[in-house]
Amino acid sequence: MNTIKNRKIFYCISLIIIIIGLVMMATKGLNYGIDFTGGTSIQIKIGKVLTVEEAREVMNQYDKDAGIVHVGKTKDEIIIKSNKDFNNNEINEIIDKFMDKYDIKEKEFQSEKFESTMGNEIKKKALISSLLAALGMLIYITWRFELKFAIAAIIALLHDVLVMLSAYAIFRIPANSAFIAAILTILGYSINDTIVIFDRIREETRLNPRQSVEDTINHSIKKSLTRTINTSLTTLIAVVVLYIIGVEDVKVLALPLIFGIISGTYSSLFIASPIWYGLKSRENLNTRKA
Repeated sequence: MNTIKNRKIFYCISLIIIIIGLVMMATKGLNYGIDFTGGTSIQIKIGKVLTVEEAREVMNQYDKDAGIVHVGKTKDEIIIKSNKDFNNNEINEIIDKFMDKYDIKEKEFQSEKFESTMGNEIKKKALISSLLAALGMLIYITWRFELKFAIAAIIALLHDVLVMLSAYAIFRIPANSAFIAAILTILGYSINDTIVIFDRIREETRLNPRQSVEDTINHSIKKSLTRTINTSLTTLIAVVVLYIIGVEDVKVLALPLIFGIISGTYSSLFIASPIWYGLKSRENLNTRKA
């Protein structure tokens, strides 16, 4: 497969996904959880197994968009997360509704309120963390390889972040505190794959200095393809299993990781290297003109 020859196809695939995601974000926004927007969390001891659908029958009267998950091994407790700021009377009313409807004998619950200012602080720290991570990677890759490799790697990472944001927007995945962990995890995963490819390109350049840049990249990707796919597939299988058997909170983290792993593998093979090719070709062209 000629990656460089088909690079415009790969660029278009990414652009289509990202544009759809950006349109969704512009029209509907991200599905922010209470960690970002503020709201109310209520944990109720039911004492029996209650499905999410049954719990939603009660919550629909107060907030149809509330998130409901099971906790505990016996799944006899539920956590309700709503972006609405319920007062104490409303919280007690919700608890009483559950007690009456499902014949709960003892009133056992915990409630917690989240301020929107906390969400703004989380966003700020997430942005700073991502920028510091990108800066650290830029410095490291420039030191280990060269600046053009670093620029290509950072653009590929930006691609992965945009693809993950698109996945959150398109599939309405709740963006909560796990959102930050998912983004940073994929940044680390993706840069690792990209460095492996770049290292292979550097080695191929050293062994075959007269080979064209295009052939060097294609041969390097071909030699790294099996290793990259096997590693990604192994990781992907583990995360998919987590998504299938995990509780709701685990699924909220696992689903974006699935998209991120696919995007990270794709970008290291078909985005980062072609971008480096473009930068290298421009440098060679300027050298010949000089």
